[in-house]
Amino acid sequence: MAVGRRLSVHRCPCDAVGKRRGGALLIPPIERIQQTGSTNADLLARLASGELVGEGHWLVANRQTAGRGRLGRGWNDGQGNFMGSTVVHLTAGDPSPATLALVAGVALAKAVSALAPGLAFTLKWPNDLLVDGAKCAGILLERAGNSVVIGIGVNLVAAPDLPDRPTAALADRGARLDRDHFADVLGVAMVDAVWTWRQEGIGSTIRAWLPFGHPPGTPLHVSEKGIDGVFDGLADDGALRLRRANGEIMLVHAGDVELGRPVEGN
Repeated sequence: MAVGRRLSVHRCPCDAVGKRRGGALLIPPIERIQQTGSTNADLLARLASGELVGEGHWLVANRQTAGRGRLGRGWNDGQGNFMGSTVVHLTAGDPSPATLALVAGVALAKAVSALAPGLAFTLKWPNDLLVDGAKCAGILLERAGNSVVIGIGVNLVAAPDLPDRPTAALADRGARLDRDHFADVLGVAMVDAVWTWRQEGIGSTIRAWLPFGHPPGTPLHVSEKGIDGVFDGLADDGALRLRRANGEIMLVHAGDVELGRPVEGN
């Protein structure tokens, strides 16, 4: 059964991540389950069956046995880690659904900043949170009709071994966060980030994302295209601006982007 509660903004630790609307913040319904294959897959199946899953509803699992990252990478298990998914129902006039990756990134960054002040981290376009260059959290978007399921996995206490990139847990950096408390704060941050995206447009989301993102000049490598360059900000539609060694600006709208080696001449 989903559980939500309303708290005063003066008592709620979520105040740092939510705008004050009407004097109170609503912690979205969070349904907690012991174990599942994938919270994303579960919500997609519910939507496919015609179940009315409310926007902002979260499904959070204690254990996950078949979690997925981008390109089918596994992202499983980890008792005490955060593994959860939520739903956004698209409406007329919404920005591009693909930009919900930036929305989720902003919410995630604000939640981590509120609960682990002083921790240095970076959002890697379009869907990772890095600590010292190691992956600490990931975001996965999957669409079902006019709905988008957003899955977020955060290494709060333990990091899975991935064959192609280093990983880290927040606890390893001195930030010991309670999973359920983290879920509450992230839920409020997501409500606020989706509201901003929908009411103020993608420009506001981009401006919120950039301070958490790669510093300009960060070397990046676009895996699928085998292209190197440096981070040159985001385009008006949320695409990555990649500056090549010859000064050419390339727009990347989708792809697996990795931290690269310094580009000659930069």
